[in-house]
Formats: sequence, structure tokens, C-alpha cells
Amino acid sequence: MIVRFGYVAMSTVVGNASPSRTMTYKTFSGLSDREAAVRRLESIAAENLHNTLRLLRHNVAHDIRVYRFSSKLIPLATHEALRDWNPFEALREPFAKVGEFVKRHGIRVSFHPDHFTVFSTPRPEVLRSSVRDLQYHVDMLEAMGLDGRAKNNIHVGGAYGDKPSAGERFKEQVSALPDRFKQRLTLENDDKTFNVPETLEICEALGLPMVLDIHHQWVNNEGEDPAELWLRILQTWTSPFAQAGSAEEEPLPPKIHASSPKSASDSRGHADHVIAAPLLHFLRNIAAKGTEAVDVMLEAKLKDGALFALMEDLARYQGDGVEMLDGASVRIQP
Repeated sequence: MIVRFGYVAMSTVVGNASPSRTMTYKTFSGLSDREAAVRRLESIAAENLHNTLRLLRHNVAHDIRVYRFSSKLIPLATHEALRDWNPFEALREPFAKVGEFVKRHGIRVSFHPDHFTVFSTPRPEVLRSSVRDLQYHVDMLEAMGLDGRAKNNIHVGGAYGDKPSAGERFKEQVSALPDRFKQRLTLENDDKTFNVPETLEICEALGLPMVLDIHHQWVNNEGEDPAELWLRILQTWTSPFAQAGSAEEEPLPPKIHASSPKSASDSRGHADHVIAAPLLHFLRNIAAKGTEAVDVMLEAKLKDGALFALMEDLARYQGDGVEMLDGASVRIQP
């Protein structure tokens, strides 16, 4: 089984390359010239996109082909007071450059809209805000010229005192979204509310692919072995929404998230690094089920630094069912 590793948004190795520089609304509204303030937002966004391109070049240099964009590329993009602002015309060229680089080098990219994007909500105003935030993420991927293989990963959301009803509400409200939104969606089990079996059932009902977070499963479970559910999870990656894109492309491998607990007292928090042994145990289990490939998004605090450290740790298992393929991928034998 081929395993490719990626990381989230920021680099702890490349200096002065934040893709998430921002401006608060307080600062924006304090500027007397609104047009100049808007141009300033666009300038910050252009710098964020430039730094994103720098990070993508860094990734390719180290064989990293899985990457999650920062959701904060455009400051204040979804703020209510800026509903009349369309930043995409001004940012057409930098978005296009990012997309061209991604396509040229075959990088798997995604976004993870924040926890305010909630489709299990019973509140109409929260739903409207969630749709707008998802629209923003879809617009960014389309501005990059990327097809439906570039995904937006979300959680099911809150239970609101009645988890079965919240799950049904999620299905109803997501079903009502345009197909161009749904073809970019993946769902992930969370660490407090919707666990793996519950999230998997919703994915199957909606025809959406599931991203298994093995750390979240460890702290929020019903006693299930995630490897025993793997074949069902794998099947969600064969749906039309999962593989939306060019028919000429290779099928997307399933994706999982991996991190290690921060401490015994903070089991839900993410540690700086990812401990190799538990992750390798899981990967061997799913390799034994005939999985040909999987992409692993590392959610460690040290970002690409944690990825490089994990590769060093995995290299110690060579000769024990692990073959190092390049700087960010391995072959795992059951």
C-alpha cells in the first residue's frame, strides 16, 4: 500500500511564509478611505497567495504531494459588512498561478472550513452563514481552476440536544446544496459529537466520501475498531461526488487524518509530532484489507517539521514492512 503524507497550511521550516496574514474588521473600519481599505485587503490576500505558492514549491522539493490550504487566504472575505465586495477579479492572477502549479505537479489539495460552518444547525441565520462560508471555499478552488477532486472537509456539527435529529437535519440541509458544492465535500468524524459509525452512515446516505480521523476516533468511539469499518469507509470514495473531476485522472485515494494526543491530561489536543508506532499499526491493518493507496494528512503542531520527523521515524522500520519511496511517501506491507 502506497502512503503519501501531507500537512496543514503553515510551515515551521520555511521562514516568513505565512499564507494567513489578516486584518481585523476593527482596523478595516477605522480606515477613512473604504476603497483604499479594500485594496489593502486585496494586497494582503495577494501576499497570502504568493506565500502559498512558495510553500507549494517547498513541498514539491521535498516530495510532498498532499497539502491543505489555509482558509484565511482572503481576509474578511465572509464578513457581513463586506457582502458587496468581490475580491476574485483583483486576485485572478495569483489564484490562477497557485492552481496551475497544483495541476502541473499533481498535488492533492483541500480546505477545512472552520467549526462555524455547521449544517446540522436548527438556526436559519447560522445555516445562511455556513452556506456563505462554503461558497467562499468553493469560489477559491474554482478561481484556482481546480476540479472537484479538490475538496472541502467539514464535520457534521453539533447535536443540539438531539443527535439523531441533528444528523437528519444535516442530511436535509446538505442535500439542498448545489451539486458544485456537494462534489467538493468530504465529512470527518469529530472528537466530541459525531463519531465514526454515525459519520459513516451520513456519508453513505448522502454519497459523500468520509475522511477518517484516527485521533478523533480514539477519543470519541463506541468501542469499534476503525479498521473493521475501513472497507465501508473505502467504499464511500467510489461515489460520483467523491471522484468528481476529469475522467482521465487516476481515482482519488481515500484520505485519513492523523495526529497524536498532546498529553495524558489533554487527550484531544494535538501534539507537536505524530508518534509513528500507532499510526503504522493502523496503516498495516488497512493494508491487509487490500487497500492500494491512502493519503494521510498530519495535523501536528509542527506541520511540515512533524512530517519530516515522522519520515525519519518510519525509516527505522525499513526491513519490517516499510519501504521509503521518497521524502514524503512510503510503501507499507501488512
